[in-house]
Amino acid sequence: MEKIHYCQLEPHFHLIDAYYQQFSFQRHYHLDFHIGLVTQGAQVFRYRGQAYMAQAGEVILMPPDELHDGESVQQQGYQVKVFALSPGYLAELAGLPAQPESAFFDQLVVKDSAVFSDLVRLHLCLNQHPLSSLVQDGLLLEGFQLLFERYGIQVHEPARRLGRRSLQELKDYFIAHLDQPVRLTHLAQLCHLSPAQLQRHFKATTGMTPYAWFAQLRLEQGMKRLQYGARVADVAQQVGFYDQAHFCKAFKRQYGIAPSFVCRTS
Repeated sequence: MEKIHYCQLEPHFHLIDAYYQQFSFQRHYHLDFHIGLVTQGAQVFRYRGQAYMAQAGEVILMPPDELHDGESVQQQGYQVKVFALSPGYLAELAGLPAQPESAFFDQLVVKDSAVFSDLVRLHLCLNQHPLSSLVQDGLLLEGFQLLFERYGIQVHEPARRLGRRSLQELKDYFIAHLDQPVRLTHLAQLCHLSPAQLQRHFKATTGMTPYAWFAQLRLEQGMKRLQYGARVADVAQQVGFYDQAHFCKAFKRQYGIAPSFVCRTS
């Protein structure tokens, strides 16, 4: 049986402690940078058309806005501890300029016992509430230091363009209209493209259609609001679902848990 615990520490990062057995993640993306520590078992996932496996003692470094899936390699499942950090905050911890695309790593799966041990200790320490802000900040800087030193790189990627708009601009538009119907024709007008052109370019850029990408964004935003303690019924309405039942079904299909579970354990 799946066991998943979310812990919101700050607006820019949270922790996940999970055991997955039968649940398989379908193709999805995260708004945050996910740093996963496989503590038991093994996970297989597909990223940019290639399959990867992360076993116990290895670290997964998954960038934001990148499609991937995931499932257990073995019948007994796997355990994982995750740091979910906003791109800007990750860059800040790395001592880089405040540019969301600047902090990256040169590997997707890292096998390094010293780095793994540092991060497991950090995850355990951060779960021990309450911590003062000063202590928490110091732990984060120390805990990620070796990871940044050995595998961190600085990359300045150009904005991904969709006609006259960037993907980030469209993301901002979607977030501002989470509870409203969004038409492909209007998005196309914003980008100075035809609907067919936008659909084609959007899928080539993100790997998903605008509709599927927006649906995922609604769930990601729903997760964030639940972590802040919002009521499930309110969140369902805020992120544009027809009713609470539809939201709960989509949420559990995406994350493997009911949204009410997030509320109780945040």
